[in-house]
Amino acid sequence: MSLDQVQVAIVGAGISGLQAARLLQKKYRVRVLEARERVGGRLCNHQFTNGDTVDVGGQWVGPGQDRMYRLIEELGASTWPLYDSGDNLLCLNSKLRRYRGTIPRINPLALADLGIAMARFEAMAKSIDPTAPWEYKKARQWDATTLDTWLHKNCRTRLGRELFEVGIGAVFAGEAKDLSLLHALFYARSGHSLETLLAVTGGAQQDRVHGGTAGLCERMAAELGQAVQLNAAVEAVEQLPDGRLRVRHQSGSVVCERVIVALPPNQALRIRFEPELPAWRDQLLQRMPAGACIKCIARYDKPFWREEGLSGQVASPAGPVRVTFDNSEAGRESGLLMGFLEGDVARYYSNVDPEQRRAAVLDCFAQYFGERARQPLEYVDKDWSSEPWTRGCYAAHLAPGTWTSYGPRMRETNGPVHWAGTEFATEWFGYMEGALEAAERAADEVAGALARTSGRLELVTA
Repeated sequence: MSLDQVQVAIVGAGISGLQAARLLQKKYRVRVLEARERVGGRLCNHQFTNGDTVDVGGQWVGPGQDRMYRLIEELGASTWPLYDSGDNLLCLNSKLRRYRGTIPRINPLALADLGIAMARFEAMAKSIDPTAPWEYKKARQWDATTLDTWLHKNCRTRLGRELFEVGIGAVFAGEAKDLSLLHALFYARSGHSLETLLAVTGGAQQDRVHGGTAGLCERMAAELGQAVQLNAAVEAVEQLPDGRLRVRHQSGSVVCERVIVALPPNQALRIRFEPELPAWRDQLLQRMPAGACIKCIARYDKPFWREEGLSGQVASPAGPVRVTFDNSEAGRESGLLMGFLEGDVARYYSNVDPEQRRAAVLDCFAQYFGERARQPLEYVDKDWSSEPWTRGCYAAHLAPGTWTSYGPRMRETNGPVHWAGTEFATEWFGYMEGALEAAERAADEVAGALARTSGRLELVTA
C-alpha cells in the first residue's frame, strides 16, 4: 500500500476535476484520483477502424460557453461547426416532413399550441436567478410540480405535447415526469434559454472539438503528469487526529488537507466519510439521480443524406431514436449518423441484447434516411447507465422539492470537503462549461482556505 502526502486530493478525473487540479497545481501539491483506466469521466472517445475519432459522451460547445472556448485554445485544440445545412426531418405516423429551423412545420393548431407553451416556459425561466432559484416567489409551487404536470396544463394538443417532450428528452435525457418544474426552468435559464439548448447554429449544439472532448482531458492530464493516478477508486475519506484527511483508494492512500469531490452525485454516494458528512448532504445527493442516455453512432462511407439535401437532423415522437444529427467530422470522408435513446427508452434498451438494440437503432436510421442507412460500415453505442463509474447521463436531475429544501446549501463546503462537477454549477448546469465553472469555484474555495488556515480544519458534521 502506497502512502502519498499532498495538499489537495481531487476525486474524479473528468473535465471538472482536471481543471480544478490545473488551477491549483500552480501553487499547491495536488493528486487526482480516478477510478477508471482513463481520464475524461462522461467525456469519452471511440476510434473506428479507419482512424476516425468520435465522441460517445459529451461533445458540443456553443456561444456563451466562454470557459470552454478558452480551454480549447489553451490546449492547442480547435473546433468545427456541426453540419447544419439542408432540410431537417420530422417523422410523424411513419411519414417524413421536411422543415428548416428549430420548430418543425405541423398543423397550425398544434404549432400555435407548441409556440405558446414554449413562450410561456421561456418567460418563466427568464424570471429565475440561476444562482438562487429557490428564492423566486413561486419557487415552492414550481418545485412541488413536475414538468409533466405543467406540460399537460399548458400544451393542449397531443402533437404539441409530443414535440415538446422530444425536446425534453434531447435536453435532459429524461422524461417530463422525472423533473421538478423548477429544476427544468433553472436548467434552461442556466444555459440562457430552452431555445438555446435546442438549437444548433447559435445554440448549444453549434461546435465540435477536433480529436474529441476526451482529447481535451487527455491533454489536461498530460500537463498534470504524475499528479493524475488512474485505477484508484476512492473508497473512504477519513479525518486523522491532526485534522488532515486520509483518502483511501483501491491501491493505496493519500494524506491531504483538502478534498474536492468532482464526481456525479450518485457516485459520490459510494464514498464512506469518517466522520460522516451531514445528513442533509447525503439526502441531497440521493435526490439527484442521473438521467438515462444511450448514444448511438453509425459510420458510412460518406454522408449520403447530404446528397438528398438533408441536414441529418431528425425529430420523431415515436422513436425509439427520437433525435438524430450528422456527426461527421470536418475534413473526413466518412459519414456519421448519431442518435440518442433517452429517458424511459434508454432504460428499456439498457436491458436489451446489444444486437437487438443495434437493430432497433438502425431500423430508425433506415426509416429516416432510407435502406442505405441500415448497412453501416461500423456501429458503436455507449450505454451510460451501465457505465460502472457513471451510471447515467448527461447529468443529474433534481426531484420535486429538492431545490427548495436543499438548494441554499448545495454548493456549501463540508469542512475541508469541497464539491465540483457540472451538477454544482450555476451557469450551464449539465454541460462542460458548467463543469469548468464549478471547478473554478472549488479551486478558489480551497486556495482561500489553505491561505487562511493551512488547511487544518475539522469536518463539519452538523
